[in-house]
Amino acid sequence: MTAAETAAAATAGPVRAALVILLTLLGSFFLVVGTIGLLRFPNVYNRMHATSKATTLGAASIALAATVYYLPHGDGLMALVTVLFLFLTAPTGAHMISQAAQRMGVPFLDGVTWPKQVASGDADTADGTDADAANGDD
Repeated sequence: MTAAETAAAATAGPVRAALVILLTLLGSFFLVVGTIGLLRFPNVYNRMHATSKATTLGAASIALAATVYYLPHGDGLMALVTVLFLFLTAPTGAHMISQAAQRMGVPFLDGVTWPKQVASGDADTADGTDADAANGDD
């Protein structure tokens, strides 16, 4: 970064500085909450949910803080690309991990079942019982 870019970034102004601080604190909060969820939740599905949401929201907020700080220059645009990449990959990765865990037979919590398959067109639930018969409908 040149001296002019450094000087421009240093004189961001109070509103811009407050926004950078707010976004950084928000991102840090989400990342800490996601870490606590990773440590405290009981199974892979809950842990994956906590970490994927925290990564998406937390890291994206910190990248947006970098965007606000460096916006007129190339570094701000790279941070926006980071946000786009996170929004595309984190939920997709979490979905693929959950499907792999389900196919491997990783159990859910008691009383929780896999949602029935919409594409199959049948009324069977994930545990093999008929959904209408389980509800008492004929």
